[in-house]
Amino acid sequence: MKKKLLALALAFGLTASLAACGSSAPAASGSAGSASASGSADASKPAETVTLRVAASPTPHAEILNAVKGILAEQGIDLQVTEYDDYVVPNTAVEEGDEDANYFQHLPYLDNFNAENGTHLVSAGGIHIEPMGVYAGKTASLKDLPDGATIAIPNDATNEGRALLLLEAQGLIKLKDSTNLESTPNDIAENPKNLTFKELEAAMIPNTVEEVDLSVINCNYALQAGFNPVKDALAIEDANSPYVNIVAVKEGHENDPAIVALVAALQSETAREFITSTYKGAVVPAF
Repeated sequence: MKKKLLALALAFGLTASLAACGSSAPAASGSAGSASASGSADASKPAETVTLRVAASPTPHAEILNAVKGILAEQGIDLQVTEYDDYVVPNTAVEEGDEDANYFQHLPYLDNFNAENGTHLVSAGGIHIEPMGVYAGKTASLKDLPDGATIAIPNDATNEGRALLLLEAQGLIKLKDSTNLESTPNDIAENPKNLTFKELEAAMIPNTVEEVDLSVINCNYALQAGFNPVKDALAIEDANSPYVNIVAVKEGHENDPAIVALVAALQSETAREFITSTYKGAVVPAF
């Protein structure tokens, strides 16, 4: 009997010893365990690269993003930029998780998009202003604008209201409520020149400039079409425009480390210098 008890005790001790060795193995091979055991030996190893997918309009957004890729790479963030030519898919792609963030729109547009589409996108930070401008077509100047002239304007809610406010600032029309950022031609109270408005998708307006008297064009599409907004626009928004372009993410992700790093890079002196030297007033830093 004593021999049996002794055998059992020895078996139990061996099992406990093996279990203890097994539980210590992960700590020895894990990064935290290695760092404490070998001091700075593992500190020189690069951190695991994080991929950050951002949807953007080609100009200037994608260009600005590419200008700060190096800043993010130094932090172990691989910035992958996908270019889009419309104002819808970049938002639905973030909502559905195909993209981590987008950079192409201002906050009034985002708020309207959320309301109309049931999406849950928020701003992670403001980056720049793209002054909207009025460009010549059949008519060369504002003072030569004839009675009954046609003006092309964006057909999305916020940019249409923005275009009408710019035309109001030139004395061409008067709106019922100048604080309404979503005004449409139906909200015009006074139209002394009997102007007519051709409502088009914003991206299409540069292609129809010669078909109308004047066109009101978003700065990014003007740049893509080869216009210099500072030199070519007959009238342009000033730097006090409320339409600051933002980095947008799905709600709850605005404080993710990679997103915070992205906004910081886009608000850096590197970004400021790139914007200022590249666009020469056609794009204005908002930070």
